[in-house]
Amino acid sequence: MHIIINNSSMVPIYEQIVNAVKTMILSGELKQGDPLGSIRTLAAELKISALTVKKAYDQLENEGYTVTVHGKGSYVADGNTELIRESRRREIDRQMEELITQAKKYGFTPEEIRELMEIYLEE
Repeated sequence: MHIIINNSSMVPIYEQIVNAVKTMILSGELKQGDPLGSIRTLAAELKISALTVKKAYDQLENEGYTVTVHGKGSYVADGNTELIRESRRREIDRQMEELITQAKKYGFTPEEIRELMEIYLEE
């Protein structure tokens, strides 16, 4: 698992790990049943505390992205396709909201925005 941590970011390291793993799951890089790797190994690779990695893994499990088998490790959860779809929908919603806000800022009317969307939907 290849995760890059930005130590100068305002985002806490455990959240950076959570976001990176979610991105890998949503992109298909990590598939259902794939192991995440041990907490100690990832902590050593990233040169951070094992407690930070554990906090990230716990959050991923609480959100339903992973499951942990005691003594064996953490794995990408099975059957989370609806969770993945909902997460992708939230991302598209966020991007659409930003795009529409920017279009309005540039003076486009709602009708012009709809026309543009129709053009892209036809392609």
